Order: sequence, then C-alpha cells, then structure tokens
Amino acid sequence: MKITKIEKKKRLYLLELDSKEKLYITEDTIVHFMLSKDKIISQEELKEIQSFAQFSYGKNLAFYFLSFKPRTEKEVKDYLNKHEIEEKIIPQVLKDLKKDKWIDDFQYTQAFINQNMANGDKGAYVLSQKLAQKGISKSTIDEALSEQDFFPIANKAGQKLYKKYTGCYPSKAIKDKIQQNLLNKGFDYQTTKQVLETLAIKKDQEDDLTLIYRELDKISPKYQKKYEGFALKQHLTQALARKGYDFSDIASALRDYL
Repeated sequence: MKITKIEKKKRLYLLELDSKEKLYITEDTIVHFMLSKDKIISQEELKEIQSFAQFSYGKNLAFYFLSFKPRTEKEVKDYLNKHEIEEKIIPQVLKDLKKDKWIDDFQYTQAFINQNMANGDKGAYVLSQKLAQKGISKSTIDEALSEQDFFPIANKAGQKLYKKYTGCYPSKAIKDKIQQNLLNKGFDYQTTKQVLETLAIKKDQEDDLTLIYRELDKISPKYQKKYEGFALKQHLTQALARKGYDFSDIASALRDYL
C-alpha cells in the first residue's frame, strides 16, 4: 500500500492510502514511522501505525488534561474513556505516564491532605471518602493519613465553633454541638474528645439561666395561646429541654417566670 496524502487537520493529521483507507494520526506517529507521501507500507505496518497513533493520541489527550492540575489515575482513565480511546490502549498510556511521574496517586494524596492540613477543616474519615471517590486505593490513603496529626486542625475548628455557640446555647448543648460538628467533619471520637477537654467548657448556671429567660421571652407567648397551668409548664419544659438546657435550670427559671 502507498501513502497518497498526509494533511494537517487541527491537532491531527489525515493519512490516506491508495487502498482508500483513511486514518487520523499524530505528529509523533509521523516522526516515529518516518511517514511521507508515496511511502510504501505493509498491512502489518499499517496495524502498527494505527496502534501507535491511538497510543500517541491518548497520551496527548492525557497531557492536555493534566496541564490544568494534577489528576489521579482513575480521573485520567475516565477522561480517556470519555474520548473513546481504545480500551486496550489506555493501560499502556497510564503505565507510561506513571513511569514518568505524570501520574502519582500517592503524591496526589499527600498534596490533597497537606492542603487540608494547611487551610481546611476536615478529618481523616471525610478525606478518605473524598480520595476514594477519586479512585485512590485504601492502602495509599491509609499510608498517607498515617503520617498526619489531625488534632491541631480539629482544635482550631473546635475553637471557632465554641466562639460561634457561646452566648447562644447552654454549656451542655455547646459541647454536644461541637462534638457532632467535629464528627461530621470526619474527626474520630478520640480526637474530638481531646478537643472538648482542651476547650474545658464549664457549666455556668447564671449564664444558662439568662439564656433560658431570653428563650422564654421568645417562645412563651406562642404556648400561652394554647395552654395554661400545668400543661403550659410541661410544654415549655419540653421545648427548653430539646434545646439542651438542664431540667434543674429549667425548673428554677420557670418558678420565677410563670
């Protein structure tokens, strides 16, 4: 077979043969096989050219995808699948990219975790979930996380929450809210417990009573329209208890309030 045309088409080249076959190839393919117009190639050489062109095109697509930011192996694989690179070619592309460190899941994982340690507020569990969604293996995640101490960022998040809730909720409710918030952010129970011990949130009955009176001013008019006597006291007690106030403080406040 003889090559009758090699024509530039945007990022690829159109190669035509006298057998009426057409295929799109990369510039690397032309250089690799020293292709030119009127060159004679065999059927076996054509198959090699087609395979190399797919590999070269896949690699070029991957380079383009990686040029914006680091990616995981799974992200690159999904991108190549989306652009219809032959399934048998994709592992070759990935192997080549990993060999030259264009793809490095462990390095990606370390960078992802370090960014959170510097500017984020998430614990190991949430980070594990996010990394797993990106296709990182559990062993890689566990190895990278084992190098980290999450107490400093958990403590920073706890201090921020403490400032947010102080003056709005009773001490018990503040503890509960901080604990639940830190657990939701992915910190383990032991780290969360350490943070609460560091904050040393102490019950201040006077402050809690002030908050209860403030809350009663807000909710009692609504309940007084429906209830009176014991029923009113019972519904107010339940409403305040749901907000985290101690029953003894509620009873003390209601004696003075009603």
